[in-house]
Amino acid sequence: MRNQRLAKLGVPLGVVAVVVMLVVPLPPMVLDLLIAANIIAGVLILTTAMAVRKPLDFSSFPAVLLIATLFRLALNISATRLVLLDGYAGKVIETFGHFVVGGSLVVGIIVFAILVVIQFVVITNGAGRVAEVGARFKLDAMPGKQMAIDADLNSGLIDEDEARRRRAEVSEEADFYGAMDGASKFVKGDAIAAVIITLVNLLGGFTVGVLQNGMTMGDAVQTYSLLTVGDGLVSQIPALLLSVATGLIVTRAASQNDMGSDIVAQLTRDKQPLRIAGFAAIALCIIPGMPKLPFLVVAAIFLFLGFRPDPAPVPAEGLAELEAAPKEPDTIEALLEEIQVDPLELELSADLVDLVDSSVGGDLLSRVKSLRRKVAEELGVVVPPVRTRDNLDLPLRTYAIRLFGVEVARGTAPPGTVLAIGDNLTSLPGERTLEPVFGLDAVWIPAELRSQAEISGATVVDRASVVTTHLADVVRRNAARLLGREETRMLSESLRRTHPTVVEELTPAQMTLGEVQRVLQRLLAEGVSIRDLARIFESLSLRAAVSKDVDGLVLAAREALGPALLQPFAEGGVVHVISFDPALEQRMLESFRMGEDGGALALDPDVAQQMLMQLGQLTHESEQADHNPVLACAPQLRAAVQRLVTQAGAPVPVLSYTELSTAQQISSVGVLHGATAVGA
Repeated sequence: MRNQRLAKLGVPLGVVAVVVMLVVPLPPMVLDLLIAANIIAGVLILTTAMAVRKPLDFSSFPAVLLIATLFRLALNISATRLVLLDGYAGKVIETFGHFVVGGSLVVGIIVFAILVVIQFVVITNGAGRVAEVGARFKLDAMPGKQMAIDADLNSGLIDEDEARRRRAEVSEEADFYGAMDGASKFVKGDAIAAVIITLVNLLGGFTVGVLQNGMTMGDAVQTYSLLTVGDGLVSQIPALLLSVATGLIVTRAASQNDMGSDIVAQLTRDKQPLRIAGFAAIALCIIPGMPKLPFLVVAAIFLFLGFRPDPAPVPAEGLAELEAAPKEPDTIEALLEEIQVDPLELELSADLVDLVDSSVGGDLLSRVKSLRRKVAEELGVVVPPVRTRDNLDLPLRTYAIRLFGVEVARGTAPPGTVLAIGDNLTSLPGERTLEPVFGLDAVWIPAELRSQAEISGATVVDRASVVTTHLADVVRRNAARLLGREETRMLSESLRRTHPTVVEELTPAQMTLGEVQRVLQRLLAEGVSIRDLARIFESLSLRAAVSKDVDGLVLAAREALGPALLQPFAEGGVVHVISFDPALEQRMLESFRMGEDGGALALDPDVAQQMLMQLGQLTHESEQADHNPVLACAPQLRAAVQRLVTQAGAPVPVLSYTELSTAQQISSVGVLHGATAVGA
């Protein structure tokens, strides 16, 4: 806390002090101290830039660069004032003018010119161009990255906190590269200013020495020129360090290690180039007159690295124990365990096993765990563990999703590719396909073209995300089937710990666990979350005292959920509704018949078909207007109408008038007449 207060107060005061240095003279001793601090600060900034794992780890670098540049210019002005007034600017500048350049004006000017060329022509221009391109690419890729984050959030791969963190990181990354684009201009301007200041000091020192101090032309050149060149060199060394740091930051790619570790690991990873370089150094010794010792030393180092044996691979976690474990005998228990049907399985072809291999970056298993957590938060049901295994019978690049041993979905995920989703994909090479959940046009493109696809406006998703999103869709559509008797018991026991009275009044006093399971399954099948289990149990307890009709129990549970039931369909407080013509609804009430599985509508087939066609037309028109419509009807008809539209494949949720009573605002989409639809 104390360090934070000092930093909060010290940095602004330091910037103000730098500005004051531009107009207030400094004693030579203080100037020596500040010049030393400037050089060491340049070393610190350079080493920090090399140690970061990703550019955002040094997000304050643009501001540091600006402050350091301003500080260096203030030192230049202070040194110039002392040189021209006193012919002396401290020991540091004098030492650089005599010792570093050998006391020769020509040597000093040449060294200074070389430093300026290296900094301005090579490093500064290159870093500025990289920063400019990086800022443009990061800004263009922002929409695609935001859409990818939303896709991961919707598929359950990440939670809301992680999505918020990623969105902030994307925004910070764009801001950082934009700031670096501007900061690189400071570095470029500083290099130009250094040349101009040095030329002005040379002419000014010569004029002051000859005209004011009465020195001969030779003495004036010897005194003032060496001090001016020393001042320029003292300034250019930290400036060069900052320019190199700028280049390292803008060219740094995100990694798990620091730059030094990455460079050494990547240069020594492949032995063949090291061996070729070693033998090339030996071959250079054959040239007549070439000194042998330097090349032999270099060759020995490279050949040692090239023929050094690789370290023994570390076995995967649990692999050694698995191989050492004795095989179980062919017992009845083992056979029963082997033939047991898993509720949810994910099978991968032989070339997709890398998705679950953590040693090569596969994170599919951890994503599946996040998916189970996401589904539990959304629907209130605990999905059984997903058994993931390879299947050699599957075609290459293929995965399959099984529900209770039966394949319900299949897709492809070619290795080395990513899925680009969007409208303008004709310029991207790859395998044309459809996104497995929403059926959108997509292309499997090489992973190297990811940035190009994002720039073109496509949403790019990696293979693991595609598989997990597909699995999440299957789980949501089959949540009712996945809610078994055991899962229902677990939910009931969990609720008993917080609401014991609610559970004891309902089961087993009024309803059996199987009857509760049936109601919950119906709710899940209709897309209703059962997270608010306490309120559902309370409503079932009240309804079961009157009747145990499943349709009535489901309707009571839905009405108890109230606004939570409408939330997925409300757009800014407005629910878009398709309704029935009163005459048609009266005919439906007259044709309503009760059966063992609940109520059903005995409508004339032609009327029912015409009604469903109208419903499909109105739904399509509403979706084209970016609305999510619902179908409203009388409470006693809701379950029967829901069955009818579900069997016809119409994905329209059906709500009763009672459930719609809590809506803030209702907008009519159209009316079903059974003959001709009338739009709102």
